Amino acid sequence: MRFGASIWPWRWDTPYDKAIARIGDAGFRATELIAWAPAALDDYYTADTIATLKSVLSDRDMALSQFVVNNRGVTSPDESVRRGAIDMFKKGVDTGAQLGAPIINTVTHLPFDLDYPRITDRPHVQTFSLAVDSGLDWTGNWEQYVESLRECADYAEQAGVKYSIEPHPFRYGANTEGLLRILDAVDSPALGVNLDPSHLYPVGDLPHIAVYRLGSRVLHCHFSDNDGETNVHWRPGMGKIDWRHLLRALKDTGYQGVLSLEFEDVPGVSRGHEDVPGVYKGNADATGEFENEYKVALEYLTNLAHEVGLPVE
Repeated sequence: MRFGASIWPWRWDTPYDKAIARIGDAGFRATELIAWAPAALDDYYTADTIATLKSVLSDRDMALSQFVVNNRGVTSPDESVRRGAIDMFKKGVDTGAQLGAPIINTVTHLPFDLDYPRITDRPHVQTFSLAVDSGLDWTGNWEQYVESLRECADYAEQAGVKYSIEPHPFRYGANTEGLLRILDAVDSPALGVNLDPSHLYPVGDLPHIAVYRLGSRVLHCHFSDNDGETNVHWRPGMGKIDWRHLLRALKDTGYQGVLSLEFEDVPGVSRGHEDVPGVYKGNADATGEFENEYKVALEYLTNLAHEVGLPVE
C-alpha cells in the first residue's frame, strides 16, 4: 500500500509536471492526474506531454494511481449531451492507459444533470433545497444512467483498466447503499469504488463501515477529514472521522491500493484561475504552508497504518 496525493490541490490547472515533482519530493509514492474538460485531452495530454509526465513519475519512483475524468452530462436527458460525456470518458480511458494509469475515475453523477445546491452552503442558509419539475421520469433517468455506466465500464474492461466511481453528496451513488445499487445494476468486473470519506461522512455513512460493506470493490481511496455537515476536505486529525477505524477496516478487507491525500480546504491550496467556491482561493500553485499540511498528515497516517498492521511501501 502506498500513500499518494491528488494533483489538483497542488496545481489546479495544467501543466502538472512540476507539481508531480513537488509531491514526490514531499515523500509521496503516487499521484493522480485529471482532465477537467474535453479540451485537456486534446490540448494538454499530447504524446510529448505524456512522455514528460511519465518520465517525472519514473524519476521519483512514483505510480500514477488514477486518471480522473470530469465527464459531467452522463445523466442529461439530452441524448447528445450523454453521448458527449460517454465519449469523453472513452477518450480519458485511452489517455489514462497511455499514461500508465490502472484506474480511470469519475464521480457519480447528478440526476438529470441538475444543478444541486452546494453542500458547503447548507450551514449558512435558512432553506436548503432544489425545485424540480414534477414530470421528471426518475425511473427512466436511472435506467439511462446504468446503461451509460455499463458502456463506460465495458470500454474500460476492453482497455485493460478498472473504472472507479466516487460517491458524492446528492448524486446517484451518494452513499454506500447507492454505490452497491450501481455496482449490482451495472454488473461489470471492471467497475469499483474510489472511497472518499469526506463525501460519505456528511451524507450519513461511517467510512469504515462502508469499507467492510464494499470489500474488494474498493479500488482506490481519497483521504481527507470532514466536519460531518459539508464535504470539506481537511487534514486527517482535524475533523470527526476516526482514522484508526478506517485504516483497520482497509487492513481487514485486504486493501493494497493507494491512499491518495486530497486536501481541498486547507491553507495555501491551489484553486487555479477560476473562482472556485471555497474559503481558500487564489493560488495557482499550492504554498509551502499547504505542503506542510501534507507532510504532517503523511507522518500521522503512516504511524496509524503501522499501528493497525497495514503495510506501507
